[in-house]
Amino acid sequence: MTTAAPKTYNVVLLPGDGVGPEVTAAARSVLSVIGDFYGHTFNFSEHLIGGAAIDATGDPLPEATSAACLAADAVFLGAVGGPKWDGGKRRPEEGLLAIRKAMGLFANLRPLQVSPVLAHRSPLKKEIVEGVDLIIFRELTGGVYFGKKTRDEKGATDLCEYTVVEIERVARAAFQTAKQRRGKVTSVDKANVMETSRLWREVVTRIHAEEYPEIALEHALVDSMAMHLIRKPREYDVILTENMFGDILSDEVSVLGGSIGLLPSASLGTEGPGLFEPIHGSAPDIAGQDLANPIGGILSAALLLRHSLKLEDEADSIEAAVAAVLASGAVTADLGGELGTRAATDAVVDALRAIHWAAAHRVQMHWA
Repeated sequence: MTTAAPKTYNVVLLPGDGVGPEVTAAARSVLSVIGDFYGHTFNFSEHLIGGAAIDATGDPLPEATSAACLAADAVFLGAVGGPKWDGGKRRPEEGLLAIRKAMGLFANLRPLQVSPVLAHRSPLKKEIVEGVDLIIFRELTGGVYFGKKTRDEKGATDLCEYTVVEIERVARAAFQTAKQRRGKVTSVDKANVMETSRLWREVVTRIHAEEYPEIALEHALVDSMAMHLIRKPREYDVILTENMFGDILSDEVSVLGGSIGLLPSASLGTEGPGLFEPIHGSAPDIAGQDLANPIGGILSAALLLRHSLKLEDEADSIEAAVAAVLASGAVTADLGGELGTRAATDAVVDALRAIHWAAAHRVQMHWA
């Protein structure tokens, strides 16, 4: 890959709640170093979302935040939510759902590669998780999270809705990615019970037959899939599923690598900026204590470079630096180490500097 010519990019930061500001600061530090090395300028601007926005404005997604995100080249989100806002008139998560909808982000990509040096940290046996390399494509703007909701003294309802177009576009994205990987898609649904899942299976099957017959396609029910991801995770390549199922399954697979703090995500639409965030949530119990694992946020910054800014070499550099740091054993407490958030970030920055120096001097790097 050829490095892109130096350019200026506008990146919106949404620190949010809990540990969100800490992991956002980590991502910003790493992006700034990348800018220095490759000659790019990142213009960062911070805006409110979630509980912090409710406290300041009464709205989990202020108009100014939405406008800034739509005008940006890319958006990085820390985390939203926390018990502080339980029972309130507005929920922090409303802001997250609303910004996804406003930006037209229909595909959420959650990659997982189990590092060989961390396989022993998994609660599963090393021989089960070592070599796992999969990506979950979660449909992001449909399903029960966005359906009509009712509640009265007698009960409550949440309507699950999907259109053919919503299923088609995320299916195409998953199949296209499978072409660049190992050529296999596992579509997850609940077609034995739910009408939306029957439609999902029919549409995915048609798109496969008409447009991607060279890709291997299998269907799985979500309950059995939850079991298979623990029993035989190495068998999966691209996993395609609807909003709620994807939310649950991606949190499940996060433990395979030893910590949910390692996993990044990218939320993408047909065009316009993407939104990038670690999947770990706001973790209010450790907020402000320099305990959060910044790796998921830093790897999300790499996805931001790759998918929104088309800076492939720069993204590769971050991922190589993270791999080097993990290989060295310089990790946070959730992985059995002693580093805090800032020290772990500094370790990645130091590795980036070493990689950049080695590349400039054509020196082969070897990491312990």
